[in-house]
Amino acid sequence: MMQLMNDIKPVTYLKSRAADVLKHINETHRPMIITQNGEAKAVIQDPQSYEDMKNAISLLKLLSFAEEDIKNGNVQSEEDVFRSVEDLLKK
Repeated sequence: MMQLMNDIKPVTYLKSRAADVLKHINETHRPMIITQNGEAKAVIQDPQSYEDMKNAISLLKLLSFAEEDIKNGNVQSEEDVFRSVEDLLKK
């Protein structure tokens, strides 16, 4: 929690120290929360962490779809799956 408190800055801090903010988020890989009038208004994040987050969300969505299929009984045996793949590769 203490680290998070250090990563919350007002928009005036961002305006006056943009280069420092960019250096900080790229070195620490921690996002920075920007406030305006005491309210959180934006989150700034380094590109690699952003990509990692997007990839993690995509995987979670796929898992969610898979869980839904399992709940609905929309499953196939391993043999059927491999047979289907082999048939597709033969075409």
